[in-house]
Amino acid sequence: MNGLTFKPRRSEILANLKLFTIGFTQKGAELFFRLLRESGVRRIVDVRLNNLSQLAGFAKRDDLKYFAKELCNIEYTHLPDLAPTKEILEAYKKHERDWSVYEEQFFALMEKRAVEKSVKPVILDGDCLLCSEHKPDHCHRRLVAEYLNEKWGGTIPVTHLY
Repeated sequence: MNGLTFKPRRSEILANLKLFTIGFTQKGAELFFRLLRESGVRRIVDVRLNNLSQLAGFAKRDDLKYFAKELCNIEYTHLPDLAPTKEILEAYKKHERDWSVYEEQFFALMEKRAVEKSVKPVILDGDCLLCSEHKPDHCHRRLVAEYLNEKWGGTIPVTHLY
């Protein structure tokens, strides 16, 4: 070559990234960890507001971190900036607001926090956004993935594990 270094374009980098999501509700530990292991996830990114008191014992922060590492060799981190506020979450859970209002408020919160600037695409490569909801349809982990994907150019494939 002529001494120039090849530097891939941002769109090429983003096209090669992978992002996963998973919820632990309605899953036993065996299925939950098998889905993570078989998908090739490298790290769980916990996007829950509260990661300490859960009905599924394996999903509590310290237990989850331990089991993920021991069973799957997967790292764990908690990013509360990707969680809704207590007010937004409680209003939806108490049926004071419907899902469309929740989505609107959550996207506005992500915009206000400018999470696309603090969380870089390559940091999330191979990671799995974790929340409690069984399916991604009415869960903010899907909204986080959609928000970031839109801000980063819409080329990152997202796989929902369930």
